[in-house]
Amino acid sequence: MYIPPFTISTNAINLIAEISAQIERYAIRLEQSDGLRLRKANRVRTIHSSLAIEGNMLSEDEVKDIIDGKTVMAPLRQIQEVKNAIKTYELYEKLNPFDVNDLLKAHGTMMMALTDDAGKFRRGGVGVFSEERLVHMAPPADRVPFLIDDLFEWLKQAKDHLLIRSCVFHYEFEFIHPFSDGNGRMGRLWQSLILGRLHPLFEYLPVENMVYANQEAYYNAIQHSTATADSGPFIEFMLQEILNTLKRHQGSLISQHNVMEVRDKVRDKVRDKFGISSEQIIEQIQRNPAVTLDEIAAALSVTRRSIEKKIKELRDAGYIRREGSNKSGRWIVNDEV
Repeated sequence: MYIPPFTISTNAINLIAEISAQIERYAIRLEQSDGLRLRKANRVRTIHSSLAIEGNMLSEDEVKDIIDGKTVMAPLRQIQEVKNAIKTYELYEKLNPFDVNDLLKAHGTMMMALTDDAGKFRRGGVGVFSEERLVHMAPPADRVPFLIDDLFEWLKQAKDHLLIRSCVFHYEFEFIHPFSDGNGRMGRLWQSLILGRLHPLFEYLPVENMVYANQEAYYNAIQHSTATADSGPFIEFMLQEILNTLKRHQGSLISQHNVMEVRDKVRDKVRDKFGISSEQIIEQIQRNPAVTLDEIAAALSVTRRSIEKKIKELRDAGYIRREGSNKSGRWIVNDEV
């Protein structure tokens, strides 16, 4: 059996122990919070993060609008990337991270209408560039199926901790660069899937978000591992990011839940008193406090005059207030009404 070259340092062992302890604490907090809401919110961030790394310019709000079926004005390719990612992440619970065929299936969905060979291994040579400098020449195309088969066989058979295997797989996958396009987003997705077999909470803490927040260090770790022919540096980087993410989210779970609960109560009160359109106005303001009346009118497909009337009702009742000027100010939703 092929064994990828990697070194497990003392630091990596310590990180695994810390991560294991944090997982148990986080899982308890997750049960106390609203997992479904958090999963939806993180799905938006995940898709936005993974595509932003690849140069997609759509905002989190625009990604959410596409998920919600709303019209977004943006380049067609970027919209297609988001739609494909949505469909791919909908397959999350059905994809087997140990199955090559599922990898090809996911790539076919992720890259549909974006590349001619979606769902197929590349047929030509590819290189990884930093600006105009070649930093990595991937293995020849005719070797890709064999290299990927070997990697998946190792992933299934190896006895190393799943945290280690997920990191090694991620690095080796990027080294092989099996597809003509979409390698980055597929490598990050696949590590998330592997980690999901360790604990379901990794669906809420996807690798994509960790990498997006630390892109330069991520690419440096890949280059360091390539230079030393040992994925040890990449393993340590990813383990540290996983630990940092778990710690960072420990205290935020309950507070996130409380904020969403308060917002829902405000919207419920507004709907009961003023009707559905006023509730939608509150939702628009909560998503973007700097939103203009014209933007609200366009989003809800109503006239500006009707929005002005509803806004006046909400202000008079104390549900919202304006802070700053009409041009540069923002709306504040009063959570204590």
